[in-house]
Amino acid sequence: MKKKILIIAALGLLTATTVSAQRLSVNKTTIDCGKTGFEMPVSATFEMRNKGLRRLVISEVKADCGCLEAELSKKEIGVGERFTLKVTYDARMLGHFEKQVAIVSNATKKPVYLKIKGVVLADYQDFSGSYPYDFGGLLTDLNDLEFDDVKSGDHPEIEMHIMNNSTSNMMPNIMHLPPYLTAVVTPEQLSPGRSGTIKLTLNSEHLRNFGLTQTEVYLAKNLGERVNSANEINVSAVLLPNMEQFEGAGRHQAPHMQLSSTNIDLGDMGTKKKKSGEVIISNDGQSDLKISSLQMFTPGLRVTLSKRELKPGEHTKLKVTAYADGLRKARSKPRVLMITNDPENAKVVINVNVE
Repeated sequence: MKKKILIIAALGLLTATTVSAQRLSVNKTTIDCGKTGFEMPVSATFEMRNKGLRRLVISEVKADCGCLEAELSKKEIGVGERFTLKVTYDARMLGHFEKQVAIVSNATKKPVYLKIKGVVLADYQDFSGSYPYDFGGLLTDLNDLEFDDVKSGDHPEIEMHIMNNSTSNMMPNIMHLPPYLTAVVTPEQLSPGRSGTIKLTLNSEHLRNFGLTQTEVYLAKNLGERVNSANEINVSAVLLPNMEQFEGAGRHQAPHMQLSSTNIDLGDMGTKKKKSGEVIISNDGQSDLKISSLQMFTPGLRVTLSKRELKPGEHTKLKVTAYADGLRKARSKPRVLMITNDPENAKVVINVNVE
């Protein structure tokens, strides 16, 4: 009898644990929208995830006033799936605002509350033209950094301009810098409405391979800020090989690459999952043409090359296939990079035009 009671109690405890394990995880419950002008709506996007053990169903999103508009990416979320809620404030009243929405779901008995705040100014200056990228109140003029045509030993620099569009002080910094990148922020502290710069330097001697090297760094408003996709910046560098053997008289003995086109136009994908195009590569030089590297700048592309070494007079076919699912995740234009031993075409970029 005692064993039976213990088994029933254990089953009851397991059921209770399963129900309580349903959890709605929010990356950030309060977002500061910074400053905006009268009747210039501002938006905040909350990133969330179903960390429970069963399907999450959102039955309602309640705003605390008619000045808010909420847009949910999905109402039913599978286990482990991520989703977003975009909240927009109409900015029809001057002064500071602090508004909230309540998410009603099967995750918790009580609603989950999310808050946006900021200030509406009558004399607000719109910086969207000069600083089009918003990292939670820290505005920038760049969100992708590309170091092109770098030679070993070079130290090229990119200067990113930043502006504090929030109502509080910031100490901007770049997190997760790889060994080949350094960053200097000037000034170290930004008061509301003030601008500054972040100078990033590429130390090319620390790049391991010729061709394309890509990474992600993260722009933080203050020290200790959490890393997430909202403050991610893509960085790419293209390191070119040494062509000293083809300098001077040796240039006449160099290979020479000819392309049928540097663009592949695939048009509208429509309902197709993938589309392909081709480029013909020829060598009309005096020595063997070698394609040492073949890389993609963005996800969603696959390339095949019949030959990587072409004797004088030979040609080969480069086939590029674009996949719709992968291209949706791309933040920059789809391109294919080739590194060759042709001194006039050490770096060749094939642009993939697709809608």
